[in-house]
Amino acid sequence: MKKMKVAMYYNNNDVRIEEINIPEINENELLVRVHACGICGSDVMEWYRIKKAPKVLGHEMAGEIVKVGKNVKKYKIGERIFVSHHVPCNKCKYCKDGYHTLCDTLHSTNFYPGGFSEYLRIPKINIEFGVFVLPEEMSYDEAVFIEPLACVVRGLKIAEMKSGISVLVIGSGVAGLLNIKLVKAKGAKKIFATDIDEFRLNSAKKMGADIIIKAETNVAEEIKKHNSGKLADLVILCAGVPSAARQAMDSVAKAGTILLFAPTKPGVDVSIPLFDIWNKQVKIVSTYAGAPKDLEESINLIKNKEVSVIDLITHRFPLRNASTGFKLAAEAKDSLKIIIEP
Repeated sequence: MKKMKVAMYYNNNDVRIEEINIPEINENELLVRVHACGICGSDVMEWYRIKKAPKVLGHEMAGEIVKVGKNVKKYKIGERIFVSHHVPCNKCKYCKDGYHTLCDTLHSTNFYPGGFSEYLRIPKINIEFGVFVLPEEMSYDEAVFIEPLACVVRGLKIAEMKSGISVLVIGSGVAGLLNIKLVKAKGAKKIFATDIDEFRLNSAKKMGADIIIKAETNVAEEIKKHNSGKLADLVILCAGVPSAARQAMDSVAKAGTILLFAPTKPGVDVSIPLFDIWNKQVKIVSTYAGAPKDLEESINLIKNKEVSVIDLITHRFPLRNASTGFKLAAEAKDSLKIIIEP
């Protein structure tokens, strides 16, 4: 059998280039040549990933169909596509109620072996609910952002974001910066951003934040200083640490909303100032991943240039240098989106 190269994840500092068989497909599947795959922040959440290692990671992918099963009529060889790794069943109670990302099927589906490989086998269910042909005007590098932007699209829907509000984004990594870009596109009146890192703070300013704040300072006071004495109407938590969660609760305005975008490690408890949350009538909501409708909206946002994404790319590496990319992503210093190009 013909072989292909993959980046096999063992831990954040041990990503090895190995050879495995190019996947064989059946009559209901697709074989895709991967052209680009982004390293997601979740790919370097070691506590989450290491329990399944060794594993080929990568879900922010874009590629080209190179083989089509005889029963697949909707797609053809040569089409440029994005493929969602997790897809819902669209039949269960959660899907029918609009909570597609709570669907058990979504949490059990995937393509094989992972985006950091030369080829992917796409199962039947992913073809049915998770394959999207790329618009002609969209590059493979732009397509890498379809999935992460869809997560932001879903989060802002859940938070019921309205135009004309003030927004605080806590944590200015790629997820935080995409939130900044989208709330700006949706008409936020004033955008605040925090981080502990100077490079990311400066990036937040470039991506549309009006005011950047060092996370170690009194964030709530800084917001009031620049927001007519008021706190933020919407706080988006993109940093999964207890101190940031507490900062979110201190910084949200009366009748405001806190969107939990990033998780803490399992088992980490955060104290809640329950009286203050109750007294201010604050709404706390959470979000996870994106559903097919969110992916479609994300594609249109990128296609129509309502959200630009190319300026978020700081590094591109061939597959053989995937280990360097992972180390940079794990350090979370002078890098934003890192793309692996098999």
